[in-house]
Amino acid sequence: MKIVNFGKTDLRVTRLCYGAMRLSGTWDKDKVDAAAIERGIRSLESAVEAGYTFIDHADIYGDTTCEMIHGLALDRHPDWRDQLVVATKCGIRWEDEPPGTPHRYDFSGEHIRASIDGSLQRLKLERVDLYQLHRPDWLADPDDIAQALVDIHKAGKVRYFGVSNFRPSLFSAVQSAVPFPLVSNQVEIHLLRLACFEDGTLDQCLEKKLVPMAWSPLAGGRLAAAFNDKAELPKDESAAAAVQRLRPVLADVAQAYGVSPLAIVLAWLMRHPSGIIPIYGSTRAEAIKESTQADGITLDRGSWYRILLAARGQKLA
Repeated sequence: MKIVNFGKTDLRVTRLCYGAMRLSGTWDKDKVDAAAIERGIRSLESAVEAGYTFIDHADIYGDTTCEMIHGLALDRHPDWRDQLVVATKCGIRWEDEPPGTPHRYDFSGEHIRASIDGSLQRLKLERVDLYQLHRPDWLADPDDIAQALVDIHKAGKVRYFGVSNFRPSLFSAVQSAVPFPLVSNQVEIHLLRLACFEDGTLDQCLEKKLVPMAWSPLAGGRLAAAFNDKAELPKDESAAAAVQRLRPVLADVAQAYGVSPLAIVLAWLMRHPSGIIPIYGSTRAEAIKESTQADGITLDRGSWYRILLAARGQKLA
């Protein structure tokens, strides 16, 4: 795959990012045995073999076990330390952590500092390339956040910082307090969720030269039914209708470009001038390899809008 600059940074990344959320195969870390670890390492190996050099983690994925699997993979592949660009996230806390507390979001400076240390230990890294604040904390204090980011940056634990799932106004509030540029916003963008095109999120990315990273580019697997007749349609009626409208359009565009419909779905995101980087997280080697076809094409405007209109189910105003 092509290697490009990550926004305003000197990070060099692939135009697709490999999502590590499914590496352990479970959210219950007590179920992550030796076989699960081996499967997870093999999935990472498949991604690297396919050309991925950009890996996306979060401390909560697999309840910390996905980061742990990455660290064990580095023991087996020490060359990956220089080859891979690693991102991770913090800010989501489980129920009963500590006992008696609810599921919540936490951008307190104390939690941010503790979280990066835990992630580095599990990943077996001295620093991560990109550290993102995961889900907007309703008690987010920009000054407290800024001090924590400054502290861990000075300590050499993180190269660059970004956010995830931030509305433009919260991004601006936090950026106003942080003395260096935030470089990314990881948000849900796919053909069944077009809100980021209209709510100012992608406009802000264009203005600030932020990199939008698209999580769940296949809508949590629901878009698979748009290019696989054997896949179950989404249960939501509007999503099912969109998938049915998309089927013939994706098939037609895929045939015109000589790639798979999966690649077209990813390439559709990558066509946006903000430089959207889809985060693709299959654990199947053949699907991982297939996804890289998206890197080789640039959709023409007509094809891009045909797909958009099929997803919307209505003409533009």
